[in-house]
Amino acid sequence: MTAFKAVVVLNTLSVLAQAVTAGQLMSGGGVGTHIMGAVTMHVLGLVQLVSAVLLWRPGRGAGWPALVSLAVLLLGLVQSAVGGKGVVAVHVPLAMALFGLSVWLLVWAWRR
Repeated sequence: MTAFKAVVVLNTLSVLAQAVTAGQLMSGGGVGTHIMGAVTMHVLGLVQLVSAVLLWRPGRGAGWPALVSLAVLLLGLVQSAVGGKGVVAVHVPLAMALFGLSVWLLVWAWRR
């Protein structure tokens, strides 16, 4: 559970950092930072998924955090794909969904 808590904190912070760099994009800069943040978010999403599965299967914890972690990882990948194509109408709502799911997992992990 400790590893899951740690990675959920890091992943949620990376999603929040993406929101900050998205604001920089609107000001005309921060493209490289936003791209590096996306890569970081994907790596942390994968680590979060692995830790959620380990919490569930061998750890006999709840299974739904693994499903939500999978959704976070997949939504992040889709968001990157549509963001790279400039489809802001899809990119921004996906960002909001990612932030909401990340905070949900964060609150659940730390309230247990």
